[in-house]
Amino acid sequence: MALPTHPRDSYNVGIICALDVEKAAVEATLDEEHGTVEKLARDDNLYSFGRIGAHNVVIACLPAGVMGKVSATASAKDMMRSFSIKAGLMVGIGGGVWSEKTDVRLGDVVVSQPNGMHGGVVQWDFGKMEKKGVFRRTGTLNKPPRPLLNAVQSLKATHRRKGSKVHEYLEEMLSKYPLMEEEFRHQGREHDELFESSYSHPSEDDCEGCDRSRLVQRPPSRRDDKPKIHYGNIASGDEVVKDGPTRDRIAREEGILCFEMEAAGLMESFPCIVVRGICDYADSHKNKRWQPYAAATAACYAKELLGLVDRQGVGELGPASE
Repeated sequence: MALPTHPRDSYNVGIICALDVEKAAVEATLDEEHGTVEKLARDDNLYSFGRIGAHNVVIACLPAGVMGKVSATASAKDMMRSFSIKAGLMVGIGGGVWSEKTDVRLGDVVVSQPNGMHGGVVQWDFGKMEKKGVFRRTGTLNKPPRPLLNAVQSLKATHRRKGSKVHEYLEEMLSKYPLMEEEFRHQGREHDELFESSYSHPSEDDCEGCDRSRLVQRPPSRRDDKPKIHYGNIASGDEVVKDGPTRDRIAREEGILCFEMEAAGLMESFPCIVVRGICDYADSHKNKRWQPYAAATAACYAKELLGLVDRQGVGELGPASE
């Protein structure tokens, strides 16, 4: 049976992912898959199309092995040329920052939200060196579009009363696509380990040889394995942060909950909200075990959010390319 197709100008919401595992998770949350829509000449992206809630969405993934904000900017610009994009989402994985104040665990979701002087995304490696070697970050990045922020606020209120649907949508995903079951399911609390920031990972590929006496003793506050949603600043930069002391210093200075590499390339030209599933703790103990599950929780939150985004409100926005 042929998939339904829709006019190119009916796609007003764009979703950008950096990795194939992220794109697979987003595609698995579609309420309806659509057939291919012709793009404009010199658009290098390959797209997937579908519907989430009331919105027709177009999904793009960065080229294999080419991550970072420059690549994200190029993909977003091509998407905005080919389609009538008015609002967008950057959906994928990131490195979390645990603290006694904010209990971020693997598989949780961090959503960019304006906080203090920042619009929700901080370019942590952009600024100038001042006297005595003090690095001062300069400039601010744009806030997400108002209809998305309105939906975030409404969703936060709903979650206080009824809880999130992320776990429900995740179960639906795994039921619909059984091949995703093993890779995209929660990886077990016993594999969620946070080491002291001063303890560096040895040379082995995994953490089997790491000293468990150097684990951070976090309170067992979770009643179940359902992901929690956190809102605040996301740090974006050209380099992967995989050093505990560096993570903690930047997080403390800028109020950061998550680190990633693409969002800073989007905020000025592609009006979007950033949704990141936490796959590691941005330290030297990084591994890929939690990436699929984290990608899935981010995609399921994006689905729940878009279900609340007012279609008329998005329609009244000007083209993102302007």
